[in-house]
Amino acid sequence: MTASPGFSAAPDAASRRMVELTTGSLVAIVTPMDLDGAIDFAAWDRLVDWHAASGSRALVIGGTTGESATLAESELCQLTERACARAHGQLGIIVGIGSSSTAATIERARALAALPIDALLVVTPAYNRPTQEGLYRHFAAVAEAATKPLVLYNVPSRTAVDMLPETTGRLSQLPGILAVKEAVPGAQRVREILAASRSGFGVLSGDDATAREAILAGARGVISVSANVAPKAMAQMVAAALRADAEQAARCDAPLRELHHALFLEANPIPVKWALAQLGRIGRGIRLPLTELSEVYRPRVLAALRSAEQID
Repeated sequence: MTASPGFSAAPDAASRRMVELTTGSLVAIVTPMDLDGAIDFAAWDRLVDWHAASGSRALVIGGTTGESATLAESELCQLTERACARAHGQLGIIVGIGSSSTAATIERARALAALPIDALLVVTPAYNRPTQEGLYRHFAAVAEAATKPLVLYNVPSRTAVDMLPETTGRLSQLPGILAVKEAVPGAQRVREILAASRSGFGVLSGDDATAREAILAGARGVISVSANVAPKAMAQMVAAALRADAEQAARCDAPLRELHHALFLEANPIPVKWALAQLGRIGRGIRLPLTELSEVYRPRVLAALRSAEQID
């Protein structure tokens, strides 16, 4: 395996910067839309500014929460270019590129890496359910072709395949693979990945409800849905957990607990986009086949926003 041409595994300044940008509260940012589904770029600019001022470490653009499945590549490029122009230097910029095809993922990696971003988020291939060896070869091929470092993304509830810690550990040895977003809940999976991986490999929680315990177990931070709504509070909770201040982290997390669960009452990003619309930060647009939050769940999301002290 040859080194990715744009990334060195050595602990140089660029590598240290990438560790910094993947340590803390990273927001899996929504894509604001008008009711007709067109992207609301003015609202996007406001969200970027808000996160830069609220303690988020990085924007993760075009992930699950950003409706990656219905974004055109040109739209993803526009969102990324605007975020880079507006906040690069204040916020890290990580862009989702995963697909179920290795060849298509490599093409997207090459295209997006031409933008002034920091890293690429690459999800496990959905639907075709590769073996662990297939997962290893998929990510290895993308890492070899890419000119920006990769953050792997394991989310078996979405993809119907679970990348096991042993496979993540193998991949951690390859140049250009920086970290993993692990959406299997809890601390035990974090411990297993760290035990299987090279020293310095990063684990980012992909589950807000258990992010605090994951960080206390050694995760570097979280790629968060809740941070869309409460970025400052999430950043404070993560900072306390990274200091190993379990009591303070628990105090910071307590008002957010209801939010962590309410934002998954229906498929993400349905609840979080509705919540942000109630806060006046975005409009109500969402793209089919996703629909606006069902009325039966709206009182629970509003109650969670009150608990998190985001509305009166």
